[in-house]
Amino acid sequence: MSFVDKNILIIGASSGIGAELTTLLTSENANIYAASRNAGLDWPSTVRYQPLDVMENTDELASFLPDELHGLVYSVGNINLKPFARITAEEMAEDFKLNVIGAAMVIQKALKALKNAGGASIVLISSVAAKTGMGFHASTAAAKSALEGFAVSLAAELASSKIRVNVVAPSLTETPLAEKFLNTPEKKEAAAKRHPIGRFGTPADVSNAISFLLSDESSWITGQVIGVDGGMSTLRTNM
Repeated sequence: MSFVDKNILIIGASSGIGAELTTLLTSENANIYAASRNAGLDWPSTVRYQPLDVMENTDELASFLPDELHGLVYSVGNINLKPFARITAEEMAEDFKLNVIGAAMVIQKALKALKNAGGASIVLISSVAAKTGMGFHASTAAAKSALEGFAVSLAAELASSKIRVNVVAPSLTETPLAEKFLNTPEKKEAAAKRHPIGRFGTPADVSNAISFLLSDESSWITGQVIGVDGGMSTLRTNM
């Protein structure tokens, strides 16, 4: 895949999947526009950076972007696991704002540049929990399910502008966000066993899928939610 002369905006590029994707796309000659609360420590020198907190104000994003934007990735999220009885209304509202409203506001600011490209791709990141019942995931699953519904509706609306919208839905991936779930050998072993493929995910697993959805090779794919989850959402291997 080649991203020569392609301008890609990555929201949440400083860590985890976003950081991995930044490095990958830069190696494929993409022009990366990174927006996050902090700059990445290991970013390639060519990365353009805009400080951004999607929970606050995204107005500065429009002036940061080039006239044409070929791809947008919203790599922002959280893992808010609690028993349902302990979840507050404020926490659910924050999860929704971070995952859904943040994505919507960012896309609105970038929409003109995306349309100017004459063919663009938006990729959002959901979770295996949106469609697979998991205890203690009520708030996260609600927000990510809403994100998937938003993406499919947006894909229909933007199809005439030749803007594709897709979602990747990972399972547990070894990122700083998930560190507390993988911080001992015992936890890693248990996490690996929960996945039919026999291991948990890496940032490269997810960023490779995102890269494909951004590329011209996926130009006939839109409105899809693609599981990148080691088979967890669809396979049952224990009889």
